[in-house]
Amino acid sequence: MVLALPNIGLAQETIKSPETLEQAQEFGEEVLRKTKQQLPSILQKTWQEDVLPVWRKMKQIWSKWWDNTIQPWLISIVDKIKVLLGQEIEKRKPYIEQELQKETEELIEDIGKEIPKTKSLWERFKELLQ
Repeated sequence: MVLALPNIGLAQETIKSPETLEQAQEFGEEVLRKTKQQLPSILQKTWQEDVLPVWRKMKQIWSKWWDNTIQPWLISIVDKIKVLLGQEIEKRKPYIEQELQKETEELIEDIGKEIPKTKSLWERFKELLQ
């Protein structure tokens, strides 16, 4: 239908059947020229008036459906997960604090063992001068 629209202007004129091959070629070239001129505006009009409104309506329907059905369901699931995780964290909090304290003490002991073995910067400097 879209490709036929540029020829509407030609249909309003009286069309004689071409008598020679040259006349047929001229007629074909005229049709192509008018089509090239009118086709972009026809496509733009079709896009603006037919295609975009349909897509916008589809997006609007989808958004309403998402907002009314899927989103509340997901939010409720996320809230339930947060509650469960929060309870589990509170249960394990004393254990985690104990383990953290143990790790801290072990690190302090390891550092205490390593520090006497290393030489201070001043001792290294004195060795370089000797």
